[in-house]
Amino acid sequence: MYLVGAPLLVIPFAIYNIIAFLMPGVSWSAPVTHVRLVSGAEWTMSVGDILVAFTALILIVEEIKFARIGTRSLVDHALAFLLLFGMTAEFVWVAQAATATFFLMVVIAFVEAAGGIGVALRARARARELVIEPEAAPAVLAIEPQPEPKLEPKLEPAPSATHPA
Repeated sequence: MYLVGAPLLVIPFAIYNIIAFLMPGVSWSAPVTHVRLVSGAEWTMSVGDILVAFTALILIVEEIKFARIGTRSLVDHALAFLLLFGMTAEFVWVAQAATATFFLMVVIAFVEAAGGIGVALRARARARELVIEPEAAPAVLAIEPQPEPKLEPKLEPAPSATHPA
């Protein structure tokens, strides 16, 4: 089902705020798990890394949504900008949001908003191509109707009939 006008990046934004405000002792850089790579190196993932990766995956879904043209996508663009402005304001004014994780989420929200502008501009250019300006329209050639072909009556000799009288 299509979420009308709901920017999906609100989901990681809400997750961040729930963790930041309801669990104030959580460290965004504390390792959650370790993954041993083929090279032998050990890669540690933190809560912040996982949330940023989730946010990037949500961005892909948002860009697919923005590819559609119509009134709904305009609402999506407007709400994406509102979300970007809200996230930026929170980053600047709220101490719990002053982390690298939240900054990367703001950058992803900016990419979403900028991508929406690009899609909207391409859609507008395509719409302009479809509309022909009256002064730029080529002259229309008048096609005169062709007269219907006249059928000549065929003259055939009358059958010779002998009438008995």
